[in-house]
Amino acid sequence: MIAPHAVISGASIAGLSAAWWLRTIGWEVTVVERAPEFRDGGQNVDLRGVAREVIERMGLFAAVKERNTTETGTVIVDRDGRITAELPSDGTDGATAELEVLRGDLARVLLDDLPEGVSFAWGETVDDVDDRAGGPGTDRVRLTTSAGRVLDADLFVVAEGVRSRTRDRLFDDVDERDLGVTMVFGTIPRTADDDDRWRWFNAVRGRQVHLRPDRYGTTRAILSYSGDDGLVGLDRREALARVRERYADAGWESARVLDGFDASDDVYLDELTQIRMPRWHRGRVAVIGDAAWCVTPMGGGGASLALTSGYVLAASLTTGAPGAEGPTAPSRAELDDALEAHDTWMRPLVDKIQGIPKGIVRFAYPQTRLGLAARGVVDTIITSPLARPLAAKLTTVADSDRPLPELVQPAGR
Repeated sequence: MIAPHAVISGASIAGLSAAWWLRTIGWEVTVVERAPEFRDGGQNVDLRGVAREVIERMGLFAAVKERNTTETGTVIVDRDGRITAELPSDGTDGATAELEVLRGDLARVLLDDLPEGVSFAWGETVDDVDDRAGGPGTDRVRLTTSAGRVLDADLFVVAEGVRSRTRDRLFDDVDERDLGVTMVFGTIPRTADDDDRWRWFNAVRGRQVHLRPDRYGTTRAILSYSGDDGLVGLDRREALARVRERYADAGWESARVLDGFDASDDVYLDELTQIRMPRWHRGRVAVIGDAAWCVTPMGGGGASLALTSGYVLAASLTTGAPGAEGPTAPSRAELDDALEAHDTWMRPLVDKIQGIPKGIVRFAYPQTRLGLAARGVVDTIITSPLARPLAAKLTTVADSDRPLPELVQPAGR
């Protein structure tokens, strides 16, 4: 019996989760990744809500926790570094979650634990998709990569980033919503004044500075501000020069961060964009992760949704126990039912996180001293002992009172 074949474009959290689970249920899996090799590094992500159960089912909870960033809490500071408020970080899903880990470390845990048989095409992209062909008498999707590789598959999973070109070629109903926030991420040298907390500073003109510890003796820094300077696509030097101008008088550690970014080799910047799609599948093509529903760091929970979607996708494909010899290739109608089941289960989680209240950007990024003072008052109130239950709810994402769909493994796996 020939096992069904899935091709996944993207080797980050969503793609690796899908590869792990699809291989676990007996599918052949090929992962196509544009980077020439696996990419370590990246900023903080966390696993919350139902994603904690998924990582437990993978048997990887301890491995992820072992790679904790060492962050113990979250505080808001003034321009002199004095703490003005402390966000609740007790429990599993506080501002600093129990499973707080760097993106690359989480992806590495998944990569290293992939079941035997997952193949990779590094340094390639999917350049052509034909879901009407796949060989005489077959009903498959045919993919051609940038290296000329031809792959026939029963399912093509687009697990790329927010600006996925593959998604845009295949779907014409993608709603890209610019949130009006620019973020610059990078790794800078640690100093003696850095501690084990996430320190968060707000300045007028809608500017923020974030410093967070990591497990490698360096500091992860973020500059985040309201506004769109058109940095995406610019030369790195020009982009950082524009950011330096914007932060010229911001204060606190902004000058240190900018100097650190100039020397850092992993600076990444983006203009926050939500992705909304009415459906995440068409024919034998499914879209998951940021390519399907990017919730942005403002919504939070992106890594949790990415990890969970890989499990839900595989579980949806095992509706009805497979035969003892393993799964068979689904017909197009069967696949459509399975992908619809995936979308139906994931949609409430995504919609809840994407529902950022109107005015939240204006509140989070005050432009004036008066607005900054008002923000400080709200921060103090919401982090007070009486309001801690409310503050805790704000950090609870990717949570569901529905049980995860059942996943049936083939005999012998």
